[in-house]
Amino acid sequence: MTKADIVEKVATGTGLTKLETEAIVEGFLNTVIQSLREGKGIEIRGFGSYKVKKKKARYARNPRSGEKVYVGEHYVPTFKFSKDFKSAVDSGMKDISVKD
Repeated sequence: MTKADIVEKVATGTGLTKLETEAIVEGFLNTVIQSLREGKGIEIRGFGSYKVKKKKARYARNPRSGEKVYVGEHYVPTFKFSKDFKSAVDSGMKDISVKD
C-alpha cells in the first residue's frame, strides 16, 4: 500500500476530499519527522511508539571487498508496535490463512 492508497482509503472513509486528506497525511508524517529530529518520542496508544536510538561509532566490513570501514556515531528512528496492533495483525492473518 502506498501513501496515495492510504489517502484514497481515508478520503473514502471520512468523506473528505483527496486533497484535504493528502494535506492531513502529509502533516502527520512531517510532524512525526520533525518531532524525531528534535529528539522527542511519539506514542500513539493502540498503535505504537516512535523513538530515536543512538548508535555508537564502530568498524564494519564492506561486503564486496571485505575492507574495514569506519561508521561514525549516528541516530536511527525506531518504531515499536503496541500489543493491540500486534494482536490485530495476528488475528487478521490467521483469518486469512483459514480461508486459504
